[in-house]
Amino acid sequence: MTAPSPLQTPSVRELTVRGLILGALITVVFTASNVYLGLRIGLTFASSIPAAVISMAVLRALGRSTLLENNMVQSQASAAGTLSCVFATFPGLIMTGFWHSFPFWQTAGLSLAGGIAGVLFTIPLRRALVTESALPYPEGVAAAEILRAGGENGNSKSLSALIGGSVVAAVFSFACSGLQLLADTISVTGVAGAAVFRFTGGLSLALLGAGYLVGLAGGLAMLLGCVLAWGLGVPWLTAHMPNPEHLDAAAFANAMWLHKVRFIGAGAIAISSLWTLIELMGPVLRGLSSVFRGRSGSVVPDADRDLSPRTMIALLAVTVLMLGGLFAAFLAPMAHGIWPAVCAAVVFCVVFGFVMAAACGYMAGIVGSSSSPISGIIIIAAVLCALMILGLESLGLMPAEMMADGQTLATGFTILLLSAITATVAISNDNLQDLKTGQLVGASPWKQEVALIAGCVVGAAVIPPVLNLLYQAYGFAGAPMPRPGMDPAHALAAPQPALIAMIAKGIFTQSLDWSMLSIGFGLGAVLIGLDLLLRRRHLALPPLGVAVGIYLPASVSVTLAVGAVLGWVLNRKLKERRSTTGGFGEADRLPETVTEHDASIGTMIASGFIVGESLIGVALAVVSGALGRDDVLSLAPWLPAGAPAVLGLAAFCAACFWFARKVLQK
Repeated sequence: MTAPSPLQTPSVRELTVRGLILGALITVVFTASNVYLGLRIGLTFASSIPAAVISMAVLRALGRSTLLENNMVQSQASAAGTLSCVFATFPGLIMTGFWHSFPFWQTAGLSLAGGIAGVLFTIPLRRALVTESALPYPEGVAAAEILRAGGENGNSKSLSALIGGSVVAAVFSFACSGLQLLADTISVTGVAGAAVFRFTGGLSLALLGAGYLVGLAGGLAMLLGCVLAWGLGVPWLTAHMPNPEHLDAAAFANAMWLHKVRFIGAGAIAISSLWTLIELMGPVLRGLSSVFRGRSGSVVPDADRDLSPRTMIALLAVTVLMLGGLFAAFLAPMAHGIWPAVCAAVVFCVVFGFVMAAACGYMAGIVGSSSSPISGIIIIAAVLCALMILGLESLGLMPAEMMADGQTLATGFTILLLSAITATVAISNDNLQDLKTGQLVGASPWKQEVALIAGCVVGAAVIPPVLNLLYQAYGFAGAPMPRPGMDPAHALAAPQPALIAMIAKGIFTQSLDWSMLSIGFGLGAVLIGLDLLLRRRHLALPPLGVAVGIYLPASVSVTLAVGAVLGWVLNRKLKERRSTTGGFGEADRLPETVTEHDASIGTMIASGFIVGESLIGVALAVVSGALGRDDVLSLAPWLPAGAPAVLGLAAFCAACFWFARKVLQK
């Protein structure tokens, strides 16, 4: 067991009021950013490292800051990158026509209850999976190194990179979405006989930054999925399917992707997610078995102490009561005899939530929080939840209203239950990573657990208004537009909610497109086999990445791939410099932590791109929602035709050049 840090004394500032306030402010910013990014492309970004950089700068300016206080702030703010994962489920209630907005208390309450459950479920696993485990926890170790480097060598360069990237992306996004001076996509459509080929690229710095963070293997996998969808699937279908509505070539291609090819991607996602879970199941079971062989009766030092059992039981009781009350409030106005369904749903959340919390925590230790297949777990949970409801119906324990009127209520209840499960698995996926960071810097586990619960409280309060703002300003693809006259082309893609809603509704109504899904199942199996073959040559082709590339719009996948390739080129240049005497000069002689800190400038700029564009998106949503129009500031009517596309592409290339120059400058 790692010895407690010598810094762990009562005199060291750790869990402080100012730290909680700063963590709350950072949580607000990154929660809004992640919800926007998740609804746009189906991905979120890790907020721990940017939060640590901001915390170090602010607390140093206030004076008397410590490494442990900074760690508490980043632990609290990390809830922004995790609890915001409920973007993957709640919008499904809009898409199925059940909700017309996001009620604050139901949305916030389920997010909070699920988040607290995620913290509680991983506490019993900490010693087995963190303290006494050899799991690498890549993101937790990286966050600890950033905290140490910032405390020892200053962090002004990283903070400057984060702010610079945010400003550049904010200006670019405002010119695109606000002034509409720049186009946000470029498209080219070609026809060969009856087949339609269509290329679309997104001019988005947030997507560029996300691709940089995803990495080369993931970016190229998504690009391959895009090629399969738009280079093979769409042309073949447009050549062989009728066009009774006589749509133009571009609209016909989009219709084939939306109603046919996307289902292939959904099937491939399901198979790839299941395979990822199967691969990790062995290590997960071996790791969890150590929990039940843990030592009993040993004295726990203060620096290794979790929340007390009494506190955990009280919090769990509150969580169970919240879940039961919220589920009952959802069903009571529309059904009678709801308590068997409510009790079954609460038990499902607790039992399945704990099992998945353990699995996700172990996965995070192996591959990192960002790479853990939460989407696949949600898909599995959707199927199991739907089967549970059907089982209760067969036993006569389900209200008749649940299965009436097209099973709308059953579908909505499934999505509601999944929202709590999503919050649980997302927070558990992050909690052990944070506890690993705390172990390395000598933090008190119980104080980190308090900080993360505080982050859940703030994040849960922020999520409902942000969801409402984004829906009212942009709408969701596949859902009714909130206001007449809105352009569906600007709607947020919301890929995960659409997939979850499709699966839940399809199970209850027996309306799933099994032909396309079956092709997707087969394609997923082929991709898994190809990945296994490539691993023998020390290469990788993530099957889930290819499947997601099929499912997401081409404008997302292409730009993510551009960011991934740009990141690979820049990192290779940095490594070449570091390996030569003329590269970084004297910096080559500095400790490795310093050179790695310099190389992380690209990560900070990429994070800044995401934050800047996301915050402008939220701000414009406020303006659009208040005025009822999304073109109030538009300059497009005064521009020549085609000018926004040319200007947008030029500005995007200029931003890429600036990015590369900032990363490579000495």
